[in-house]
Amino acid sequence: MKIKVRLTLGVGLLFMFIILLAVLGTVYINAISKDTQNILVANYNTLDYSRKMLMALDEDITLPVSEKKFSDNLHNQQNNITEIGEKELTDKLSQDFEEMKKDSKDNRIYISIRKDLTDIMLINMEAIQRKSNVAKQTAHNATWWISISGALCFLIAFILLINLPGNIANPIKELTESIKNIAAKKYSERVHFKSHSEFGEVAKSFNTMAEKLEEYNSSNLAKIMMEKKRIEMLINNMHDPVIGLDENLKILFTNEEAASIIGMKQAELIGKAAKDLAVSNDLVRLLIQDLMIAESLSAKEKTKPIKIYADGKESYFEKETLHISIVPTGEQNKTLIGHVIILRNVTEFKELDFAKTNFIATVSHELKTPISSIKMSLQLLENNQVGKLNEEQKNLTESIKEDANRLLKITGELLNMTQVESGNIQLSIIPNDPKEILLYATNSTKTQAEQKQIKFDI
Repeated sequence: MKIKVRLTLGVGLLFMFIILLAVLGTVYINAISKDTQNILVANYNTLDYSRKMLMALDEDITLPVSEKKFSDNLHNQQNNITEIGEKELTDKLSQDFEEMKKDSKDNRIYISIRKDLTDIMLINMEAIQRKSNVAKQTAHNATWWISISGALCFLIAFILLINLPGNIANPIKELTESIKNIAAKKYSERVHFKSHSEFGEVAKSFNTMAEKLEEYNSSNLAKIMMEKKRIEMLINNMHDPVIGLDENLKILFTNEEAASIIGMKQAELIGKAAKDLAVSNDLVRLLIQDLMIAESLSAKEKTKPIKIYADGKESYFEKETLHISIVPTGEQNKTLIGHVIILRNVTEFKELDFAKTNFIATVSHELKTPISSIKMSLQLLENNQVGKLNEEQKNLTESIKEDANRLLKITGELLNMTQVESGNIQLSIIPNDPKEILLYATNSTKTQAEQKQIKFDI
């Protein structure tokens, strides 16, 4: 008998009993859950409402808060009548409550209300006891039928455990040992199964494979293929996009990173002419446009960063083109055999540069406000209407004015620098006197020079 037939019969029968066990368990669990839910919803809530009405009665039913509490729970009880005789008792309770509101000093009404609540609670407690017995009986039946089904499942599983492992594990063990020998390059290994099951077919196919591997290993092609796979694995594990082309711009290899940013699969790129892909793909056209001009080829080229949408955002890549040349056997001149395009992700550095430029621009902008305030205060000090200054105060205000002007000019130059870096500034170059430039430079450092007792001679 085939192993497949054995497994189908044994496991199929076991599967049927497991399904039966699951169905029985589900049915009985739902039944028990329904019984307990009936107790909770139908009876427990009534007991809770009755308890709260008794508490309101004990507090002082004449108070508006207690009366409202009693009325709300009575209303809830009227919507939760589930037992025989409970409706009549609830109606009587409602009538007694109305009479109590008319005459709150009659003690007989209080006693009647308490009796009504006690009778309602008694009915529900008896119902809880009855339903609890029903739930116990349901649980007992569930235990009985689930135990029988579980015993049958255990019996079938035990029979399968005794018979199947030996029939399956021993051939697999022998086949595993043979595969390990093949993996260790012992291609002369063979397996022999006399069984007419699937293992006999596996043994035949395995022996055929071993013969072909033995033949393949004797050739040099195996070494070449191993080196090719090693190089492919190395390229695929690189984090930078890499594209390899031959001298005719035909794509020889590419890694997953390159295929991802191009927006195509590796299988759609490898073996295709880059010129044909460039017709429909802007990025491919951008990457190979410098390779179309033979005069521009050099051993190694770098270009400006390229903006590419990758990883869910605009990223910057620095393109590096390597032109591969070799000296053929018996010749002296180099021959171009291909190109390698490497895209290095410089997004992080670009973002840091943008952050630095924005920081300088923000700081310069923020500095302008207090400097302008200082200059305005100086103008007020120099105004005679505020008060006259003595010579020493005038010298100090003049020095403060010069420093404020210098700071304002520096912040302006910082802003200009950030605009130069961002490419948003237009320079207006005009002739200037070198003496003015030199005096500005010396005046900027005059205070620091005097502190170190340094004197400039111009």
